[in-house]
Amino acid sequence: MRKLKTDKKGPILCLVGPPGVGKTSLGKSIARALGRKFMRVSLGGVRDEAEIRGHRRTYVGSLPGRVVQGMKKAGSNNPVFMLDEIDKLGHDFRGDPAAALLEVLDPEQNHAFSDHYLEVPFDLSKVMFIATANILDPVPPALRDRLEVLEIPGYTSEEKLNIAKQFLIKKQLDEHGLGGDRVVFEDAAVGEVIDSYTREAGVRNLERELANVIRAVAVLVAEEKATEKETITKARVPDFLGPQKYLPEVAERTAEAGVATGLAWTPVGGDILFIEATRMNGKGNLVLTGQLGDVMKESAQAALSFIRARARWLGLDESFLERSDIHVHIPAGAIPKDGPSAGVTMFISMVSLLTNKPVRSDVAMTGEITLRGLILPVGGIKEKFLAAHRAGIKRVVMPERNRKDIIDIPEQPRKEIEIIFVKRMDELLPLVLTEMPKLQGTMSSAVTPAPSTPAPPAPTSA
Repeated sequence: MRKLKTDKKGPILCLVGPPGVGKTSLGKSIARALGRKFMRVSLGGVRDEAEIRGHRRTYVGSLPGRVVQGMKKAGSNNPVFMLDEIDKLGHDFRGDPAAALLEVLDPEQNHAFSDHYLEVPFDLSKVMFIATANILDPVPPALRDRLEVLEIPGYTSEEKLNIAKQFLIKKQLDEHGLGGDRVVFEDAAVGEVIDSYTREAGVRNLERELANVIRAVAVLVAEEKATEKETITKARVPDFLGPQKYLPEVAERTAEAGVATGLAWTPVGGDILFIEATRMNGKGNLVLTGQLGDVMKESAQAALSFIRARARWLGLDESFLERSDIHVHIPAGAIPKDGPSAGVTMFISMVSLLTNKPVRSDVAMTGEITLRGLILPVGGIKEKFLAAHRAGIKRVVMPERNRKDIIDIPEQPRKEIEIIFVKRMDELLPLVLTEMPKLQGTMSSAVTPAPSTPAPPAPTSA
């Protein structure tokens, strides 16, 4: 667009993604590609409106706002200006800096930006603003409306391997004085670090662990115990980094009936979630533990109500809950969990428990349920899919209405994982259970009728 029209007012880009995926680096690359100066301002913790608009000159120690200071440092009226961590803005009695940013970022207004210190209109229309955020929820709606959001959800193992080979290893070797061919990493060794020592969407921890390996080699070099050319193999990685931090535990967890693997979205990328159910003597109560939010509690209640209403269809005794309680637990109880996408997993966990049929160890699922047996679409599909890929899952079951979202998923994991779309809850059972329970009729025809109550006596006339 710049080639077609040099004075085009570009959109305000907002790069959204977990920490360590390269949002700030991407801003620097854009500035380098455009041949412009790069200026970065971190907005984390800024809660004073004067930080954006400047102080009036009547005050002692008054200064221009951060935007005008940045323009002065850049020495240019058309830099690439990065507003880092726009979701970390605060506000208090001194004003709302997010509201002050509206004028900065609105192309219709910023040609005459008013800084309290300058007291003259300042033209920001030629500046290319790029904002970054980890999550968009804290950004006020009026500010979000002026941003064009580009999501950067995370990297696959293959992408991380290439990033490490092309950039991270060279950078760390130079920083530790081991440039040239003194240290060579085999692909299998880097893959071992990615799979067994890091579990993240970005590459920051990967860089840290590779630096640990290089420091260990630097010690050998300093003690003159190293060879002319040190080769890091997969077998040597535990010697440098210690025992594995992350073990593939899906098969181990789902070996018994009552455990299902779900997929979750978190601000730092996707993750897998184990949902466990057990049954004991009681009075028909549902116990929920694992620091669940209100939405997940309601999903569990809906799943149990659906099973009770369709007990005949599942081949269960209709009074199965009269003398027993069901306990649903999500491990890692110190971490708060909430969100509308665990209904399907909770339903399968309870069905697996009550029919005594284990869930397949290579399957993960996501989706919300209704009391009528429909499966509703959910968000964060790309992050969840990459989490399934990291965990070694081979089949992902997701709602039919999420079919449009798979266009965002990278080609490599899409080839390695079978994606199955479902509309109704009865389609789930043959896809996720190791063995089908003996179903009676169809899901819709097997609703347990409510007990009939006698009609009230007719009123008698006096």
